[in-house]
Amino acid sequence: MKKNEKTIFICQSCGYQTPKWMGKCPDCNEWQTFVEESKKKEPCRFGKSGSISGIQEPIPINAIELIKEHRLLTGIKEFDRVLGGGLVSGSLVLIGGDPGIGKSTLMLQALHGLAMKGRKVLYVSGEESIKQIKIRSERLSTASSDMLVVSEIDLETIISMVDKHQPDVLVIDSIQTMFNGDLNSAPGSVSQVRESTMHLMLMAKKTGIPTFLVGHVTKDGAIAGPRIMEHMVDTVLYFEGDRNHVFRILRAVKNRFGSTNEIGVFEMKEKGLDEVDNPSAVFLSERPENTPGSIVTASVEGTRPILVEIQGLAGSSTLGTPRRTILGLDQNRVSLLVAVMERKLGFQLMGHDIFMNVAGGVRVDEPAVDMGIIAAVASSFLDRSIDSGTVVLGEVGLTGEVRAISHTDIRVSEIKKMGFTRCLLPASNLKRMSAIPGIEVIGIHNISQAMEILF
Repeated sequence: MKKNEKTIFICQSCGYQTPKWMGKCPDCNEWQTFVEESKKKEPCRFGKSGSISGIQEPIPINAIELIKEHRLLTGIKEFDRVLGGGLVSGSLVLIGGDPGIGKSTLMLQALHGLAMKGRKVLYVSGEESIKQIKIRSERLSTASSDMLVVSEIDLETIISMVDKHQPDVLVIDSIQTMFNGDLNSAPGSVSQVRESTMHLMLMAKKTGIPTFLVGHVTKDGAIAGPRIMEHMVDTVLYFEGDRNHVFRILRAVKNRFGSTNEIGVFEMKEKGLDEVDNPSAVFLSERPENTPGSIVTASVEGTRPILVEIQGLAGSSTLGTPRRTILGLDQNRVSLLVAVMERKLGFQLMGHDIFMNVAGGVRVDEPAVDMGIIAAVASSFLDRSIDSGTVVLGEVGLTGEVRAISHTDIRVSEIKKMGFTRCLLPASNLKRMSAIPGIEVIGIHNISQAMEILF
């Protein structure tokens, strides 16, 4: 490095910049994350104009002519559902998840579905050789003559390949391995990830080629690299699930062309990922009946209602501070609801350990499952089971009132379809919803009334 060339230290966790090295990042509070990089001005390889559409003058929005384009379907219904109905031309999709969760497997299966429909697809791997990709493809039965594969990390070479072969869909696996020769930093650094994503984004918009970027995640579960990478892409998908469980959940946290927080459920098998058409039946398949501490509630993920089993266990504690172990739920929310139960129901839970779990490894965050949490804890504390045909819904306030929730009709319809006979929901929702024959719907105003009905 030349003596007159200025350098800067960049945090590899959040992208914070400083002229001197620091042990702890003042922005994200991470230790030992600063890396020295050159501060030279990089040439713009896209020319003087930064226009994506090629039009350099502003025009009225109602003067823009649209040509109706059909979305590309991958043949994987759950994947297409999360994308908003299929791939949009020129879209940039970021997929993140833990190592070994199934990101590359999903990409190979999706590309195979497109190739079987006559689409030319290009899979670029920066982590595997082409022989390793072939071995995995044979195991998944995804080999096709229309699927092109290459092992490459140089961004210039990849863009030249795209210009030459003109694929219908491009996959970069992974974005952290891409290398831009204009930068001095190593692959995976903040600068490399940011610049590589920007180049691929401009290429996707100008050529109209839908592009998938596979991204690693940090120990906190966030996609590695600066948050600006998530702002540049059109869609952000997270692959969730424990590698020790067979179920995987693909969740959309950002989607410019579809519903956010939409989920797709998959089952990991020997031949790859298999779709789960009815997640409610899967999550409730091993539910024990007439067991204290078990209750079913309905959560809405995007546009899909899913029935989940919430399990609670309350036992006497020998510790000075009782334990609160929560899996699949917001721990602060559970602590708040336990305090409401003590105050409004008179349950002495301060001296009890409380353990909560959502069966199946799924995570539920919406307030509509508050009544399910309270019912599960109360059932375990009283050691009395709740009727196996009952489902409870509702958000609970600090004064013990049960507040209205959204999408009541589709929740109750799913509850009826799964064979349940009784549903407790907020009284304010009951007034506004139409009658659904075949199921008893009871409106509740507060948690005390719910306890009287359940027990």
